Amino acid sequence: MCKVKIFFMFYRIISGFGEQFGRYVLAVAEAWIFIFEVLYKSLTPPYRFKLIIQQLYIIGAQSFSVVALVGGFTGAVLAVQGEYTLSQFGATGYTGSAIALSLIRELGPVLTALMVNGRAGSAMTAELGIMKISEQVDALRSMAVDPIRYLMVPRVIAGIISVPILTAIFDVVGIAGGYLVGVESLGLSSGIFMSQMTSAVSDVDVISGFIKSIFFGLIVAWVSCYKGWTCGFGAVGVNKATTSAVVTSSVAILVLDYFLTSILTKVFF
Repeated sequence: MCKVKIFFMFYRIISGFGEQFGRYVLAVAEAWIFIFEVLYKSLTPPYRFKLIIQQLYIIGAQSFSVVALVGGFTGAVLAVQGEYTLSQFGATGYTGSAIALSLIRELGPVLTALMVNGRAGSAMTAELGIMKISEQVDALRSMAVDPIRYLMVPRVIAGIISVPILTAIFDVVGIAGGYLVGVESLGLSSGIFMSQMTSAVSDVDVISGFIKSIFFGLIVAWVSCYKGWTCGFGAVGVNKATTSAVVTSSVAILVLDYFLTSILTKVFF
């Protein structure tokens, strides 16, 4: 009798795990189908440029202040830490190049995407989720308006465009913050700071950073739109979808950053 109970207990555990795994695989497949449909419709007419510009303002322009603020203080922290670390080896002249390479290659794209995800991605998911539970999506269908083309395509295009532009702003402000702290506060040589930075940074570094930012922008818009599109009903459903979108996008950005770094390093360096 005891063996039978143990057998059924393991059976329930394994069947529950299999059911959860099946749901996860189905959700992943639906997410890929969703983004393929969005990308296909973004390349075919009709094009809604007004909606794209509106989303560029919401995702890009309204994220400018937080991205610039984080970029400036990130560069300042890199200057302090870089000067302290390099001074132990008598190589403080390389502080400028360390700041620029760290920002352009890694910190700029990653932190910009995380900031946009936290500010615009969460709002995007909540907005789409509320539109779904309030039956506004069904209203669009009743008026013969494709909700994917009307709601999702402008947000995905705006995300792909906005994040690289914000990354460039992050890099510039971060380098400026590092320069101010390093030269004005820590007493580093202005000429050495700039010369080492310009000699260390190449076009390949900038290109690799922008390639990352394009993928990160796609990830933020994709996950945010999909979670809002598939959220459950009621305030609880919107809350869960928004939380899941932010966490999933953040983890995906960090994981994708590793793979992109590995691939781009082999290709370019």
